[in-house]
Amino acid sequence: MALKPDSYVVLNDGHKMPVLGFGTYAPDTYTKEQAGEAAKVAIEVGYRHIDCAFIYGNEVQVGQAIRSKIADGTVKRKDIFYTGKLWSTNHTPERVRPALENSLKDLQLDYMDLFLIHSPVEFKPGDDPFPKDESGKLIFHNTDIRDTWKALEACKDAGLVRSIGVSNFNHRQLERILTMPGLKYKPVCNQVECHIFLNQSKLLKFCKSHDIALVGYSVLGSSRVKEWIDQNSPQVLEDPVLNAVAKKLKRSPAQVAMRYLLQRGIVVLAKSFTPERIKLNFQVFDFQLSDEDMKALDGINKNLRYLSIDSWKEHPKYPYHDEF
Repeated sequence: MALKPDSYVVLNDGHKMPVLGFGTYAPDTYTKEQAGEAAKVAIEVGYRHIDCAFIYGNEVQVGQAIRSKIADGTVKRKDIFYTGKLWSTNHTPERVRPALENSLKDLQLDYMDLFLIHSPVEFKPGDDPFPKDESGKLIFHNTDIRDTWKALEACKDAGLVRSIGVSNFNHRQLERILTMPGLKYKPVCNQVECHIFLNQSKLLKFCKSHDIALVGYSVLGSSRVKEWIDQNSPQVLEDPVLNAVAKKLKRSPAQVAMRYLLQRGIVVLAKSFTPERIKLNFQVFDFQLSDEDMKALDGINKNLRYLSIDSWKEHPKYPYHDEF
């Protein structure tokens, strides 16, 4: 099937997810208002899949952006696929629905299209998103993820969200949900870091075998937040093989990096705060990578993860001890 600006994947519950989404996470160098303005530009350019999360702290502004584009006739609500995420302090079943309802209130939307468990790593329930003890260490918690999932299923049944899924899960953690007694709805997707240096081929194969979509974030590398990212790690967009393919095709390295993932059946989330780049990043549907190009880009994989978050490694559900 040829990829087009309105291409989508059909999720395992029948809902449709556009193959290209706009990510709204904003590092501290940008204001929440800038994230909202960028989302407006993205919708004007043609993005219909908007990815956000409670922990980004900008649901109010992103919600305003969506509603303003509905109000001016650019889109209808049904045209937008909105993704939100359950933060790590809200895994206990009684906190799941209130967390979703609070996000919907901030967004001023009646429902989400997709709600994800943001990470399998769980913190102490409460209002502090990063609860720490007196020594400054994170206070972990360990709810059975199956109980969290049952609470998400109830939110879907209540019409607050149309599809439910996970983020940053490894294949064993996905299996724990897939094999739970009384499973009503499978996760529709697993949103993970994915780019030419971490092409997720094994996780992709596993997800495809269970009809779970793989959604990639940090597809152009990382925003290089100093507290999380090794500043000496190689940069995706500077890779010589990627640049050689881009030069040959007269495309930007970013466009080729995104097209590579799209042609492998991965849903791509792109992020930018520059209107011109937002526009360029959407222009990935009018060219194709050859088998030779795809093979060359396959060879770049280093299993290099930008976002490993060392301070979470002691948690029993830290996902990256496993190979995939």
